[in-house]
Amino acid sequence: MAEDKFPGWHGTTIIGVRRGGEVVVAGDGQVSLGQTVIKGTARKVRRLRPGGHDVVCGFAGSTADAFTLLERLEKKLEAAPGQLARACVDLAKDWRMDKYLRNLEAMLIVTDGRDLFVITGAGDVLEPENDVAAIGSGGNFALAAARGLMETDLDAEGVARKAMAIAADICVYTNGNLTVEKVRAP
Repeated sequence: MAEDKFPGWHGTTIIGVRRGGEVVVAGDGQVSLGQTVIKGTARKVRRLRPGGHDVVCGFAGSTADAFTLLERLEKKLEAAPGQLARACVDLAKDWRMDKYLRNLEAMLIVTDGRDLFVITGAGDVLEPENDVAAIGSGGNFALAAARGLMETDLDAEGVARKAMAIAADICVYTNGNLTVEKVRAP
């Protein structure tokens, strides 16, 4: 995000955890402008149902930009039902190549319960190692915590919730007001 256009905007924390045949995506609810919390209950994790297939998405960055990307992803999924990888690659290509889309400032974590991807505006569709992905200003804190928690007996939701609590304790741009969505492999 260009600091000269939107000074002081900071992101969020979104985590995706795959374990035991399900994927959980969790996101905090804090929206900050500089040192001020504007809202503490934002919903940054959404469920899409294109063609009857459950897809869960979490976003960090500009909300309007993320919604634009989610709408595009939903159209890609309607054109290729059940083919999340293909839809994500098509979206990443468009995002990087399209004159309008390339200016969008957001990142996405996307899952259908089988696949788990991080999509970026640089044209990346990344499948995370160790069944954990995290984005946003507190993403590295949540990622490190979750990777350690994967060695415990916690289920996917337990790992996600505990990792998010750790990130919220460390990152001032992350709170403990979570939205959590689960999806099982089809």
